[in-house]
Amino acid sequence: MLHHTSRRSLVLGAAALALPVAALAQQSSAAGAKTPLVGPLAPNPAEFKKQVDQFTGSATPVAEGLQLDVPALADNPSAVPVKVKVTAPITEQDWCEEIIVLAELNPSPLTCRLHFTALTGTAEAAVRVRLSQTQTIHALARMKSGKVLVAKQAVTVAASGCGM
Repeated sequence: MLHHTSRRSLVLGAAALALPVAALAQQSSAAGAKTPLVGPLAPNPAEFKKQVDQFTGSATPVAEGLQLDVPALADNPSAVPVKVKVTAPITEQDWCEEIIVLAELNPSPLTCRLHFTALTGTAEAAVRVRLSQTQTIHALARMKSGKVLVAKQAVTVAASGCGM
């Protein structure tokens, strides 16, 4: 007996077989997205804390006077634009000596260190940093008086370079 298979039944059969495979792939990719980074890309919380402690010393950071501008979504994690500006008054007696930018979950958290003098006039910079994953960017500024200013902002790293 000859059994004739229609194109419709062939497509429906293939779709029925593909659904479990697609569901399994989605589950494994979703699980993979939540898997913490390991190896050379793993976060280094001890180094992050060390950098913050060395920079602040005995000063208590103040969350005013420092402006941090980072996009909420980084479509290119290899070059995320970061702008830092001291908005606190800069005088001949008190100016910004140094600014650092830290990426909390990068394997090497210190992404940028900038030095300023009294002759600079303003303390601001725009840089691009590389991020290993979605995380919080921290900026700290040390004034001549010993006061430390701090700002932070979360940034989501896109999974692909196209921003989707």
